Amino acid sequence: MTFLHPEFLYYMLPPLFLLFAFLLTQKEHQAEFFSKDVMEKLRVSANTLTLKARNALFLIVGFFTVIALAQPVVKEGKVEVKAKSTDITIALDISDSMLAQDVYPNRLEAAKQKALTLLEEAKNERIGVVAFAKESYLVSPLSFDTAAVAFLLSQLDTSSITEKGTDFLSLLDVVQKSQKEQDRKVVLLLSDGGDKDDFSQEIAFAKKHGIVVFVLGMGTKKGAPIRLQDGTFLQHNGEMLFTKLNDAIATLATKTGGVYIEGTTSFEDIKMMFREIVRMDEKKELKSQEIERTKPLFYYPLGIAMFLLLIATSSFGRRESLFIALFFLTFHQDANAGMFDFMKLHEAKKAYESGEFDKAAQLYEAHATKSQNPQSHYNTANAYYKQGKYKEAAESYKKAAFEEGESKAKNLSNLGNAYAKSGDLQKALTSYEESLKIKEEKETRENLETVKKALQKQEQKEEQPQEEQNSKDNGQKQEKEKSSRNKDEQNKSNQTDNSQEQKESQGKQKQEDAKEPKEKKEEQKATDTKKDDKQEQNSDVSEAKTQDENGMNEAEERKWIEMLNKNVSSYMYKLSDETTQKSSNEKPW
Repeated sequence: MTFLHPEFLYYMLPPLFLLFAFLLTQKEHQAEFFSKDVMEKLRVSANTLTLKARNALFLIVGFFTVIALAQPVVKEGKVEVKAKSTDITIALDISDSMLAQDVYPNRLEAAKQKALTLLEEAKNERIGVVAFAKESYLVSPLSFDTAAVAFLLSQLDTSSITEKGTDFLSLLDVVQKSQKEQDRKVVLLLSDGGDKDDFSQEIAFAKKHGIVVFVLGMGTKKGAPIRLQDGTFLQHNGEMLFTKLNDAIATLATKTGGVYIEGTTSFEDIKMMFREIVRMDEKKELKSQEIERTKPLFYYPLGIAMFLLLIATSSFGRRESLFIALFFLTFHQDANAGMFDFMKLHEAKKAYESGEFDKAAQLYEAHATKSQNPQSHYNTANAYYKQGKYKEAAESYKKAAFEEGESKAKNLSNLGNAYAKSGDLQKALTSYEESLKIKEEKETRENLETVKKALQKQEQKEEQPQEEQNSKDNGQKQEKEKSSRNKDEQNKSNQTDNSQEQKESQGKQKQEDAKEPKEKKEEQKATDTKKDDKQEQNSDVSEAKTQDENGMNEAEERKWIEMLNKNVSSYMYKLSDETTQKSSNEKPW
């Protein structure tokens, strides 16, 4: 705890103590004539506060009053304050053509009113003024003193510059020389555009020196004659001059990166122009300064002083005064406790700075639970985060209910960090996005992109096992189809072999019948027996085919093993076995 004005302690407390030391040592006036016992009998009530007791209370009242005047505060850290501004140079055309009355009351007066409106809108910006006709003059450099700028602006008229004409190049040259140190310069030009059709020189000069021109066109396309101050109209070679708004000046604005707006009778045009300037221009940081942020505590000693003053000036007796004091202490425990909260907060801050994060978290959390102060919840979360307790930190960040501003954005960003550390990337993503809606911060933006990439990788890892499973299932399905096709081809091969054997048997039978009848009969029996065996074999093969389609049982499996041991188209099954064995060690794709 420190004092903003410690001089009150130095210059007021010593005289106060001396004064009351003198008063407390003084005896009552009646005590000079009567003894103490007599005085007690003469008093109406001996229960009232004595003079010394009241003087002692007044001394305490004076002490706490001086403490309050010294303004005790608790330091809560330093805050960097940055002063930023958009620098705008108002360029006012004061040539004679601005006296045309196609805009009420005339172009010049209307332009001045719009410039004054801009000064009211741009209270936090630096404004400068340049007046120009054939030549250009700096009326006011860039300044925050809008009142002085407004006064100088209001005094301008066509008589301020004697040489007539309109030279925009001289205007840009004055702006460049007055703001040499700045890379980007903003000029708001209020003019009727003069008589030029080609602004290529002005555009090249502006681009070379980083000048962005915003043009508010004063006048109408219909035009009007030029009425001089004496009431006559301006003439040239005996003919009355007629001036119109020159639209060609729009190229000076658009090709230098600015905006062109044609003036209207209302002030919405200049307000819109100001919004466009602020939107397109980057505010320049003029000055940054660190200030100490403090929490005032003066109301605590002041409250005690007021309470004691009430007792000292009242007619309460000793018992009543004691009862009031006890009542105050009993029913205002929270308030009295709050008077010393700064001591606990200071202790918590020292613990945090010294690396005792566990102790700091306990102290901050105790204060946050009692006061529901969002800053205490925020400090508690920071202490938990330093310990690596990210879930506890996230809960404390959520309790830090800042209403708005930079504190809320920072709290949401830290909440996102806690979620990211605890593995909850989706909630971290949401917290970062909410923080960036309030304030754009480079570190928060980088953390958001990192979390997005992590979420994409996580989704890819989740999709990869599913793709592998699908590929494996497809491979198994293809192998089953291949095995089924192999079995079908084998059955066809068996049927072909059986048919060939039958034909050979018939041929042999005919030859034997031609030789010997007896042998023919015996051979016929053998052939019939062989034929029956072949038919049984074909029947077994057909049944095996049907059974294999529905799933092979053990008996059929034994039959197929016997077939494998023979030289009957067994390569198809061998090939299938090799393929199955190979697929168990290789990826499906």
